[in-house]
Amino acid sequence: MDRRNALVAAAATLAGCASVPADGPEANPPPGLERTPDAVPRIEPLRAGGPNRPYAVGGRSYVPLTADVPFTETGLASWYGRKFHGRPTSSGEPYDMYAMTAAHKTLPIPSYVRVRNPANGREVMVRVNDRGPFVDGRVIDLSYTAALKLGVLAAVGMVTLRRLTFADIRAGELLSLAAVARPMVGGP
Repeated sequence: MDRRNALVAAAATLAGCASVPADGPEANPPPGLERTPDAVPRIEPLRAGGPNRPYAVGGRSYVPLTADVPFTETGLASWYGRKFHGRPTSSGEPYDMYAMTAAHKTLPIPSYVRVRNPANGREVMVRVNDRGPFVDGRVIDLSYTAALKLGVLAAVGMVTLRRLTFADIRAGELLSLAAVARPMVGGP
């Protein structure tokens, strides 16, 4: 990491410590996380109940999508780490901060989402299996590994996300992602 990136990371860490307990990777995260394969989209049935029923958090109500419809959004991405690692997600699966997953307030669970960081051109495919983020202005909470691969670990970062529909998955949208994704150069 160069000096400028180290200073940005230190400032973000110090700013975060002032208001909330520190969250992040374990002391020794697994090596090679930047080479973790993206989530592989597959058609998984959507249901109206369970994690896709309307809910409220912090005095706000949310109505998740329950249909296989296209969805795009641009906004800030954040990430969540060891504080939630191993705890149940909204889907009931244990959260794995080293998997290629994410949380979204209203996308159907499960959904597959292409997330792009326009600042560096990196893209990842994640599987939405949780609800959040519940901070104003943020559109998606990424796993630690997804944030690492996108280059947004030091702070929140602007991203564009696009949900893959069943038709996209059938048409091989995953292949087009692999064709346009830019590899990480020079590390995270």
